[in-house]
Amino acid sequence: MTAGLKQRHPLAGTRMSGADTIIQVLADQGVDTIFGYSGGAILPTYDAIFRFNEKHGKDMINLIVPANEQGAGFMAAGYARAGGNPGVALVTSGPGATNSVTPVRDCLADSIPIILLSGQVPTNAMGTDAFQEAPIFNIMTPCAKHVFLVKDPERLEATLRTAFEIATSGRPGPVVIDIPKDVQNWEGIFHGEGVLDLPGYRRRMKQIESVSLSRQQVRSFFSYLRRSHRPLLYIGGGVLHSGANQEIREFIDRYKVPVVTTLMGIGAVDTTHELCLHMLGMHGTAYANYAVEDCDLLIAVGTRFDDRVAGQPDAFAPNAEAVLHIDIDKAEIGKVKKADWSYHGDAADTLRELMARDEGFQTDYKEWHEHVMQLKCRHRLDYDRDSGLIQPYHVMEELNKLTKGEAIVATGVGQHQMWAAQYLDYRYPRTWLTSGSMGTMGFGLPAAIGAQFACPDKMVFDIDGDGSLRMNFGELETVTTYKLPIKILLMNNH
Repeated sequence: MTAGLKQRHPLAGTRMSGADTIIQVLADQGVDTIFGYSGGAILPTYDAIFRFNEKHGKDMINLIVPANEQGAGFMAAGYARAGGNPGVALVTSGPGATNSVTPVRDCLADSIPIILLSGQVPTNAMGTDAFQEAPIFNIMTPCAKHVFLVKDPERLEATLRTAFEIATSGRPGPVVIDIPKDVQNWEGIFHGEGVLDLPGYRRRMKQIESVSLSRQQVRSFFSYLRRSHRPLLYIGGGVLHSGANQEIREFIDRYKVPVVTTLMGIGAVDTTHELCLHMLGMHGTAYANYAVEDCDLLIAVGTRFDDRVAGQPDAFAPNAEAVLHIDIDKAEIGKVKKADWSYHGDAADTLRELMARDEGFQTDYKEWHEHVMQLKCRHRLDYDRDSGLIQPYHVMEELNKLTKGEAIVATGVGQHQMWAAQYLDYRYPRTWLTSGSMGTMGFGLPAAIGAQFACPDKMVFDIDGDGSLRMNFGELETVTTYKLPIKILLMNNH
């Protein structure tokens, strides 16, 4: 092939049904697992998975059948959170799609890329209250990063590729594609290429990718750092989403800046690192919160100052003489806390550029480090170790000895979730899976299932509460059906 020329898809020009087109595009996007529950309006695409696998003589795409559609959505989310690639869920129309609203909204709140393919009644029956019809476009629009309703079958192929582009670019999020049954049964030419025309969106993405820190911006950043005696990094889930884990760790090691993380940022930094103060906020460590109070410079990366962290924005980091903020979502900068220096861009790219252009910046934060270590010692997490009752904190400490911070941990929502965040170590990114912004009970078990499929060689735990586990209790059958080695630690507060 001539250098610079794109190779033609081997199936370009082939006649395919809409359903077969869907599965072929998914395969081209690298999808190897679909979490799907069948129903009349999605059966053509459901069947196309079996045809695709039969054609290739093996299961190129695994079809995992959950107990219900909410489970499918959370499995796709767990797959995306643990593996880093977008998860895919396949559901039918009406109740199948409405059962998926909660995981879609959960993914939007936590910036998780999934693709939800929902069947819809035939186009000529839409709006007639046909059997298992629901206005999914209207319902999902405020809950997803983007929603497509494919009425023109000629646009199906391009829509699917565009959905993956939107889900994974910029600030990640869920994309819903509502596909009428007649569009799935339609037959036409497979082109093997093409996306929808989204000039505004792509222009914004190109601006983010092409812009570079100016010389003045770099100097200004290090000027703040140079004047500081007590700098503190405050990082969130955006660091994980951008893949900036290595960059943030290098930044900490190079400039010796202590770090606190949000609930969603856990794992971006090795929690056993001496400069990691773990989680801040209303359920965070006391020493993390005291460090925020005592710092004179706050550097926020990929985080949004949410109410569980900065309940009173004016009183948050009260002694910080300046706040610096890096985020890929421009709307987050200055939304809650005014930034004295900010940069709208990808966290990994921005940190790499800052470190490459630091002009040999060096400083000494020895006194600040000593103060931070004293905080960690004086205000360490503890509990009644002489109690005759089983202490949940003790259970977490014992589990931590076994996992050594290397297991993937999913949780439900409640006290057990906070205990798992506080008392367990997370040495690597994408090993902490929890419903942060939405706080969705029932998340833990299906998320653990998705994570196990994404990372089959990893040990996966679901730390759950009896209330949360009951929400998706049926997914225990999914665990046994697929013989998954998931460990469940159930915490009963009584």
